[in-house]
Amino acid sequence: MTGYQAIYQRYKQQILAGSLKAGEKVPAIRVLAADLGVAKKTVETAYNILIGEGYLVSKGARGTIVNPDLKLKPATEQTVNKVDDQKLQQLIDLRDNAGFFRLGIPALDEFPYKKWLLLSGKDIRAMRPEHMLTPPVMGYAPLREAIANYVNISRGLNCTASQVCITSGYKHSLALILQALATCHDKVVYEDPGYFFGQKLLKRIAENLHYVPVDSQGLNVDYLLNYQRDARFVITTPAHHSPLAVTLSLPRRQQLLQWAQEQQAWIVEDDYDGEFHYTKKVLPALKSQDSADRVIYVGTFSKTIMPAMRISYIVLPKVLVNRFHETAEIVETSLPLLPQQILSRFIAEGHFFKHLKKMRALYQARRQMVLNALQSVYPTQFYVELTDGGMHIVAFLKTGNQDEQLANIWQQHQLLVFPLSAWYAGKTKRYGLVIGYTNIQSEQQATEALRLPYEQTLALLG
Repeated sequence: MTGYQAIYQRYKQQILAGSLKAGEKVPAIRVLAADLGVAKKTVETAYNILIGEGYLVSKGARGTIVNPDLKLKPATEQTVNKVDDQKLQQLIDLRDNAGFFRLGIPALDEFPYKKWLLLSGKDIRAMRPEHMLTPPVMGYAPLREAIANYVNISRGLNCTASQVCITSGYKHSLALILQALATCHDKVVYEDPGYFFGQKLLKRIAENLHYVPVDSQGLNVDYLLNYQRDARFVITTPAHHSPLAVTLSLPRRQQLLQWAQEQQAWIVEDDYDGEFHYTKKVLPALKSQDSADRVIYVGTFSKTIMPAMRISYIVLPKVLVNRFHETAEIVETSLPLLPQQILSRFIAEGHFFKHLKKMRALYQARRQMVLNALQSVYPTQFYVELTDGGMHIVAFLKTGNQDEQLANIWQQHQLLVFPLSAWYAGKTKRYGLVIGYTNIQSEQQATEALRLPYEQTLALLG
């Protein structure tokens, strides 16, 4: 097939398939010729045939477009691949679909969009040639400084910007920690129950993975000492356990820190929503009590600002800074600079602190709305063990263990809850529904939503 015929056939197929839409502009002859490495006459001949047959329309100086009068079928969407793990797919669907009671999503209806857009515009206009280079793998320096100042004030840490490493999310942080420090034989201990995605990741990357149960006081450290004392890593959520939302008690914190010092082990503290506390009984971050520097602190902005930004951070013990820098240079790519610049300005100018203060009051009120609605609609089916903060509640079943069947029923009504039992790795489980409340805007809205599966719920639970 000659040159112009190949170009003609390519464009005709794209137009008929709907990939090129009616009215869409096609490249200029000169531009396409240079791009394909052919003579301008070759492209001009192909375009003339397409114009003659009615596929393209020439608009003179305004260029050439696909004929807007063509009635074309839309492009066929490719089938979205599903994962083999049904429970994982279920949580992905809950994360990505719209509905009530979504987990881990901040109150996007109350986000200060105008302020964020204003700061974004400033950083876009301030772009310089040097900003087009590869960003530092440890993160944008002013952002690292802003994060260090923030965690020192709000979470009681005592770190410098040099100890902060910027990552693209909790799973990225966890993988980087194990890449930098762990060998294939090192024992890694995770909470049971534990964060679903974290559990799935560790099953893939930690060959020697074990679990320690969680009760009303958090991670059972006595169990750790009796059965997993030789662990090299313990990964825990001490501020608000995921998903039970309990807080690791002070005696257990002291036990855990002493164990890490004696064993020269590492504690990975996941402080995913530690900013959201609603009582005066607030324990600081575990890292703030870490005199031996054995705690690796992990934080995220997905829960406080927006998940789409994909910015998290690690606060490293001083002895690990060089090792992490070296590992990051070898195995990681830097995050885009612009989001880091915008976030840095948002924190440094005080907007982040103001936003968090507003969200604490808002989430406390919205939690109460959901609790009231749950008690009103289902007074005998559930009970809630109220905790000091967080972004979700657990509605425990008063009788039975049918939380997976119940979650499936509620999800059919766009109630994006998740069965508690699915977060457990061992055989000993509790049963209930994990319910987010941050995007519920009124008690009436919560009540109406909870009534949607009412009859099916009563039929299942009795």
